[in-house]
Amino acid sequence: MTAENAPPRIEILLVGMNGDLRGKQIPLEAEKKVWEGTVRLPSSTQSLDVWGDDNDDITGLSLSIGDPDGVCIPDRRSLAPMPWAPDGSLQVLSTMHELDGSPSFMDPRASLAALLQRYEERGLTPVVATELEFYVVEDDWRETGRPRPPERLAFRGEPNGFQLYDMSAVDALDGYLQTVRAWAKAQGLPADATTAEFGPGQFEINLLHRSDALAAADDCIYLKRIAEQAAKHHGLKSTCMAKPYADHAGSGLHVHASIIDRDGNNILDAKGGEPALLKSVCAGMLDTMRDAQLIFAPFANSYRRFQPGSFAPVDIDWGYGHRGTAVRIPDKDGPAARIEHRVAGADSNPYLLLAAILGGMLLGVEQTLDAGLPTEPGQPAPGNRRLTHDFLTAVEDFAASAFIRDVFGERYQRLYADTKRKEALTYLRTVSDFDYRTYLPRI
Repeated sequence: MTAENAPPRIEILLVGMNGDLRGKQIPLEAEKKVWEGTVRLPSSTQSLDVWGDDNDDITGLSLSIGDPDGVCIPDRRSLAPMPWAPDGSLQVLSTMHELDGSPSFMDPRASLAALLQRYEERGLTPVVATELEFYVVEDDWRETGRPRPPERLAFRGEPNGFQLYDMSAVDALDGYLQTVRAWAKAQGLPADATTAEFGPGQFEINLLHRSDALAAADDCIYLKRIAEQAAKHHGLKSTCMAKPYADHAGSGLHVHASIIDRDGNNILDAKGGEPALLKSVCAGMLDTMRDAQLIFAPFANSYRRFQPGSFAPVDIDWGYGHRGTAVRIPDKDGPAARIEHRVAGADSNPYLLLAAILGGMLLGVEQTLDAGLPTEPGQPAPGNRRLTHDFLTAVEDFAASAFIRDVFGERYQRLYADTKRKEALTYLRTVSDFDYRTYLPRI
């Protein structure tokens, strides 16, 4: 049977620790079992590291306790067609539940939902939008071991200059981008502007704001999948690696957020005066930024993005309209008053990312916090707080944080830290080509 005449299916999907999608394909005629909540997978599915290992020796969550099942409870709001699959095929996101009916502590969607419940108890609703950057590369990366820009954006194999807002770069990959837009529309994603970014083959797609942060994270995870599937359709590959090229811009995942009350009023609106609450919310994010950096930068490659002189922030600071700061205030007055969080890489898990950001913002709502002076364009950041450039340092900051424990729970804090510590130590133990080229001839 060929792909063209294959029967339709429904895919029930779980989001893993690293923002990866795992789940089951089920024939569409057996769709009933999805909605009955009888689809099961091992609970440890959501403890897998970047290599797919359950790390039972350090987590004790798999075979040592019998590798018990969890139940995949679908979120019908996320039901969407799969335009790349046989006609009629569907996908739906689910949350892992234990057999007693409680959400699994390992499920990123459950973590964000629990944080949103805290807002709801205060009569508040976060409004969230995301901006995703990613690269498109040629599809020979498995053979070469390296990414390279699409041939249509290169001259004699080399990138043809920077492409920021360059419509010729958009035109060169118009077929691919049209497919992304068409599939996003088919899935009901609120996709807005598409722009060419600095790097060769790098693009940004903005998703419009949602007053349901869980749906906003769903949108982002679906957009990543669409970008990947559309690339396959066009003989290319997309990647959300934070830094796929050493000499070109990294890819970020920026988050815009405001907060509305029960009457639909934006509580961050300064109404032409002093934005006291807006600055307190900024302070909440800044004060917890080092603790949460492992969420914003979850892999060894993520830390290559934090370089002075790049558009990725290195200081823990804020500013009005300043795109070099960690937290930017685009507007302080009116319904559009909001913050823009600019730290996270495109490789971050959208659910964990929003939980960490909104958790910091909630601190600023509940307490009166001091953000300090804003960073002015062309001036150094006030104070002396910086993000770390070191993966293992971020792991230990995360592991020791009372804030992380409060937002994600002690069990998830330990699971995430232990898993990422293994990855960081593996990275440090790996002797690279750089080591051999630099040190072997000279030492």
